Amino acid sequence: MADRTTSSITIGADRPSVMRVIADFPSYPEWAGQVRSARVVSTGADGLPREVRFVLDAGLIGDEYTLGYVWHGDEAVDWKIVEAGKAVSGLTGSYRLAEVGGGTEVTYELAVDLVVPMIGMIRRRAEKVIVDTALKGLKKRVEGS
Repeated sequence: MADRTTSSITIGADRPSVMRVIADFPSYPEWAGQVRSARVVSTGADGLPREVRFVLDAGLIGDEYTLGYVWHGDEAVDWKIVEAGKAVSGLTGSYRLAEVGGGTEVTYELAVDLVVPMIGMIRRRAEKVIVDTALKGLKKRVEGS
């Protein structure tokens, strides 16, 4: 997973407000376009999700898999695949939140490996669609709340 897709967006809210939306996985199908369902499998002592089962339909990338999460307060969250699906063999990512002016800059980084080899350019394009759609959906969800 050498190649990663990264993009950022500024959201008109503080970091805790943004992180609450990020941590609310059951609501992802309402704002994260490609996510059909997200079910929290386990939580940590802090009450935050540790493992989440996803059903994803992102055109060229569609699958069901489980991600493991590591939370860093309201500054960041990292994830990696803990149970691969039929199409997705590897997946790592993160949200990084930084205060800027009256809002929060959110940087989303994603790397996906597929069971069936895909030309790098096509895979990166699919990653970019996932990242950009998620950031726009996150912004709309946070600012609309």
